Amino acid sequence: MRKSKQETAKTRQRIVKTAAAEFRRNGISETGLSELMAAAGLTHGGFYRHFESKDQLVAEACAAAVEPEMGSLLAACSHKAKGNVLEAIAANYLSTKHRDDPSGGCPFAALGSELARGDDETRAAATAGIVKLVDSLAERLDKTKAKPAKQRVLAALSMMIGALTLSRIVKDPKLSVDILLQARKHVAEL
Repeated sequence: MRKSKQETAKTRQRIVKTAAAEFRRNGISETGLSELMAAAGLTHGGFYRHFESKDQLVAEACAAAVEPEMGSLLAACSHKAKGNVLEAIAANYLSTKHRDDPSGGCPFAALGSELARGDDETRAAATAGIVKLVDSLAERLDKTKAKPAKQRVLAALSMMIGALTLSRIVKDPKLSVDILLQARKHVAEL
């Protein structure tokens, strides 16, 4: 029995969502198609009904992973209390909860070095995600003109992604937390 186009689209969406989490959890190169499809509740043989290559899936998964991260950061903007927007974003992003959940967190911190070595389609998807994220966050900076707002957001995101990555690398729990705290402090000063 053939699947309807709607069922096929839902299956493809499930594969992309699963891939986004699995790539962030295990890395792109360490995630095999068989394991990925099994995690999506499907067989390996069905992969090529939906995608021409793993690279195509990587690009789509990267784009899909940016959306929830953007939603999380934008929600932090709207919940800013007495601090500024960048301080609120940093408090949300540079948390031990985020550090300890790479599969549900920022794709750039989890996959940055692999995305940098990706094909053109993957790098284009990552670039589009970064641009969308910067633009969305820059719009929320109070009383800041567009160009300086984007510059502040670029600096903040660079520091936050780097700090989150470093906090995941180090084995010393105290150092890991200190990396997050110091970055939060400096992002708030931007």
